[in-house]
Amino acid sequence: MSEDQAKQKEGYFTLSGDVNSDMVHRVFEAVAGMNDDGIETAHILLQSNGGYVSDGLCLYNFLANAPVNCIMYNGGAVASIAVILFLSGKQRYASETARFMIHKSHATASPGSRPDALNIIVEGLRADDARTESILRKHIELSPEQWGIHQYGDLHLNARDAKAAGMIDDVVDFAPPKGSYLRNI
Repeated sequence: MSEDQAKQKEGYFTLSGDVNSDMVHRVFEAVAGMNDDGIETAHILLQSNGGYVSDGLCLYNFLANAPVNCIMYNGGAVASIAVILFLSGKQRYASETARFMIHKSHATASPGSRPDALNIIVEGLRADDARTESILRKHIELSPEQWGIHQYGDLHLNARDAKAAGMIDDVVDFAPPKGSYLRNI
């Protein structure tokens, strides 16, 4: 196989914005295109401050089992449910200046909500937290102090902290080779 043929099997992609149904659709379409184009490995630079838990879980499950090997990169900020999406990568990297932020789920109740409606919201948040925490514990190892911060607030990790926790394999920039297949999802 020539070097050009080997390059054609890798693609470089950027994915940014809120984790929502629009992003789910874009990722589904992009992976279908990758599959059609014969791309076996997708290097994906993710930039997102988070979004909807259900959409993030869908993307995590889809990309973790996609017919394309996904390698994820954080070049700036990956936060909230986007961290779960990031963890779908079989290999994961972050730039020296990147950061991650994880926290528990949250919601805003409508003014004047009745107790039964508030109960439904609380149960939904607990279910979301159980699902996301199981994925976090599968992929990363935080110190008891870090888990304590996560329990009640926002836990911020820089690239070195993320490497120590096993969230990333190494501190490496997303750097597509000149002339490589590069697309925005």
